[in-house]
Amino acid sequence: MTLYEFNMLELNNRMEAVNQYGTFLDNHISDTERCNLYAIDMFWVEVVYNIETNSLTDINSFKTGYLLDKYSNLNIF
Repeated sequence: MTLYEFNMLELNNRMEAVNQYGTFLDNHISDTERCNLYAIDMFWVEVVYNIETNSLTDINSFKTGYLLDKYSNLNIF
């Protein structure tokens, strides 16, 4: 599956693709949300959940960029 094919899917189908093809790598928990990072082929997928309602709020897909920063072990800030 390519990034373009993934982005063409509806939200529920994106989550199904993450469950079927994704490899869980890491998570990040803040005061308001929980983010899980997955790898699918040659791109990353971030699944974002609202902590208070325990509901899916967003699915971000990307190849590079600042969204990966929160999963780094480097504390540069």
